[in-house]
Amino acid sequence: MTELAASDLPTIYPKPTPRVIAKARPEIDAHAKKFIAMSPFCVLATSGSDGSVDASPRGGNPGFVHVAGPNRLLMPDRSGNNRIDSFRNIVEGSGFVQLIFFVPGIDETLRVGGNGKLSAERDLLASMVEFGKPPRAVLSIDVHEAYFHCGKALMRAKLWSQETQVERAVLPSISEVIHEQTKLGEPESQTEVVARYKTQL
Repeated sequence: MTELAASDLPTIYPKPTPRVIAKARPEIDAHAKKFIAMSPFCVLATSGSDGSVDASPRGGNPGFVHVAGPNRLLMPDRSGNNRIDSFRNIVEGSGFVQLIFFVPGIDETLRVGGNGKLSAERDLLASMVEFGKPPRAVLSIDVHEAYFHCGKALMRAKLWSQETQVERAVLPSISEVIHEQTKLGEPESQTEVVARYKTQL
């Protein structure tokens, strides 16, 4: 495979239109605020001090990420695998974060970029109870940029189409997969995994 250089890219891709450049806004406007309020899922990307990059799924009820102002988002951290790769990157690395918000049924997505800081302030945690529990920490994001992506990627993927939904049974449970990979713990069926997850949300 021949590797492309930076000088090759302009020969393949035309310059973005002025409209594409102008759509990147310096704050959360009314349209972005409404989209975030409808979003139950986003992907959080962070970079570490060693140049590594992490992308982590985050979810909750629609609007689980709070718009605290035109340049501030608050994301509660819920129960997970305790690797805390994203948070280590934020406190030890650049602090730069990128989020992509999804709304089921809408092909467009929203990208938000800024700087993240972590807090475990008691009053803040108490204000963000969900699933009957306060978060363990809250990620505060100082927003520098927000813009909508067109829907082509999700349209190509047919992400929301019922026709493309896969039966969960085509794969073993995540517990069974990890047990086979590591030989650690006891394998659980998909039914057992789902039942356990429901107690840990």
